Amino acid sequence: MKRHRLDLHDPLLAKDADLVPRAVVAVSATSTSERWEHVQHTHRKGQLMYTLRGVIHCEIEAGIWIVPRQCALWIPGGMPHAARGAGEAELYCLLIDPDAAGALPSQCCTLSVSGLLHELISKAVSFPQLYDVNSAQGRLIDTLLDELAQAPIEGLHLPMPQDPRLRRLADSLLANPGDKATLGQWAARIGMSERSMTRLLLEESGLSFGRWRRQLHVILSLQRLARGESVQRVALDLGYENASGFITMFRKAVGQPPARYLAGRVGVSTSTEAPAAIALHSLQALDQR
Repeated sequence: MKRHRLDLHDPLLAKDADLVPRAVVAVSATSTSERWEHVQHTHRKGQLMYTLRGVIHCEIEAGIWIVPRQCALWIPGGMPHAARGAGEAELYCLLIDPDAAGALPSQCCTLSVSGLLHELISKAVSFPQLYDVNSAQGRLIDTLLDELAQAPIEGLHLPMPQDPRLRRLADSLLANPGDKATLGQWAARIGMSERSMTRLLLEESGLSFGRWRRQLHVILSLQRLARGESVQRVALDLGYENASGFITMFRKAVGQPPARYLAGRVGVSTSTEAPAAIALHSLQALDQR
């Protein structure tokens, strides 16, 4: 299997892969550093980042994607992006030629990875870069692309406003998501009227202030729960009075409680993910109360 350390200038995970004359270049990447980052870059081929362990935080101009394990982030070719994470991380990375990506989404999005898709990606990373397109390996790549095109899109996207005042609001809440300031208080902090802030945020993000903050809480909670943090700690840090209030919010936003949502992402876990399994067990117990 081809393994690469995540660093600032990994050539295979960026422009050099554009030179490989195959529909898909697949590699496995790991990091054990406290913090890692890929500075903003772009490449001709689209990129699929499939998180096995840890959490990937990816930014493009239109927003932020925080991708927990067992989800994959699709970034179409030619789209500038930056990625970073903290602590141990393991992921599979596919670089997909534009001619082979026609059935994939035209916008950045998070995809749910089924058991079959996981196995196909896991097999593809063991192939040589110049695999025989007319062999069984070539046929497996074709099947992988078909499965990717059918993968459900997850709502793990936080749209980021571009107005400088709204960006201050967004950055403040990212830094302190448990801040309980009201809409009017936030408007005063950034020098806008409540009405103007509400209207402009809706225009730029497509979400009301309440829905934007709720989406932020969902994404940040998944990031932390995937690391094995307790639901009680996460709930309190996000400003909820107790875990039950947090679970109610999560169910309203996602359509199911966090235990059920995360359960579908534990099926191909490894022994290194025991803390996440413990957190899931505690969530399931809370859900049943």
